[in-house]
Amino acid sequence: MSHTFATKNTVQSNPLFSLGKERLELIGKHADALMQGYLQGHVDESSFSPQGLQKLLDSRVVFYPDEQESLTLKPIVNELIASLTQDERKRQINSDVGEHLDQIHTRVQSLQAARQKGDYAASEHHIQLLTERVHDMTGQFGDAIESLWHRLNTEFGFVSSLDDKILEIELAQRQLRRILDGFKIINFDDLIQLAGSDGTLRKLLVSQLQARISEHSGSLLEVQKRLVLLMARFRHQQDRALLINRMSAFLRQHPNFQVGDYANRSQVPTVVNQAHGINSKAFVALDRAQDAYALAEIARAIPREPEQDSHSEKQTDGFAVTVQSLVATEQKQLAKDVEDFFIHVIDGSEAVSGVEYLAEQELPWDPEMWLFQIVAEYEGLPLHNKRSFKLEKDSAEHSRFNQLHIIKDVKVGMGFFGDFQALG
Repeated sequence: MSHTFATKNTVQSNPLFSLGKERLELIGKHADALMQGYLQGHVDESSFSPQGLQKLLDSRVVFYPDEQESLTLKPIVNELIASLTQDERKRQINSDVGEHLDQIHTRVQSLQAARQKGDYAASEHHIQLLTERVHDMTGQFGDAIESLWHRLNTEFGFVSSLDDKILEIELAQRQLRRILDGFKIINFDDLIQLAGSDGTLRKLLVSQLQARISEHSGSLLEVQKRLVLLMARFRHQQDRALLINRMSAFLRQHPNFQVGDYANRSQVPTVVNQAHGINSKAFVALDRAQDAYALAEIARAIPREPEQDSHSEKQTDGFAVTVQSLVATEQKQLAKDVEDFFIHVIDGSEAVSGVEYLAEQELPWDPEMWLFQIVAEYEGLPLHNKRSFKLEKDSAEHSRFNQLHIIKDVKVGMGFFGDFQALG
């Protein structure tokens, strides 16, 4: 109890205590005139005595913006009244986070300097100011979000027309964007480095601040969803109102206009006939006896497929067998030509190009099929025979966006498998 009493006496002995109390009492003494000035936009000088007016000017509660303008409340007093009364028409939110962060860095440096000097009283004072600064910054975000929620929940009741409501939504979206930009300025890595190993600073600058920012981010997400919903709703209402206004103006210009029965007209105006025609499905009405003769005539007129006899089937089977036999013969001939190619390689002393050999021998095979058969024949050799040859593929990259290579030629020569190169 004695400690609390001593602390109270210490606070009251502070010069700021008496000065702040005097200013608050001055505002309370002239509350009626100040509120009238808040609502009217200017303060009536006749409501104060000369001494009282001078005190308000010295206390920076009111001021003269210009020599020709009347007495006005200070912006900070105007904002204080708007915040206390939740008057969203005049409430302004300052989202300058950078200034708060600069003050936090400066205050932490002052705290660390006081601790190095062993000045514990100054350290406690800096901790108190630092806590107030962090709470002011997070409270600033909370006030801004509360302002947005209040504007949304009142359905923008301060404006009457749809155009003004849409402008208010756009203003709220810009305010939301400024709050999100303020979140981006806060770098928790810098704050962690700034706090260091101090548990009090880490709790204040990292854990508590991060929890508050996460909470505000969730609230902003809900605000953004409602803003999008309201914008879509107001846009829809604006389109309908615009259609009605245009139709009303048209009817005023054409008072004798008669709405026609467009559904039963064969020639529909282009502005009305926007939909394509629908082709309805038709089915044969078998239950109509009067149409039986016509249906019979249609059935007789349908052409029949020719019947295939056994002789034609035999001819077809014979043709298929002939084609298969021809393909097998060509495959055997291709394999024999490739075998002759390898024999030619064995007889020679240099590597032989497959494309050049194909052109020299004037073989009838497609180059791609010929190269494929050479590679297949080489890969099908036993391992001890494959080591006797060296096969090189001359390939080029098909596209730089994949690893596909096109083989243009192959060269086969005598050698060992250790010299094998595969560029494909």
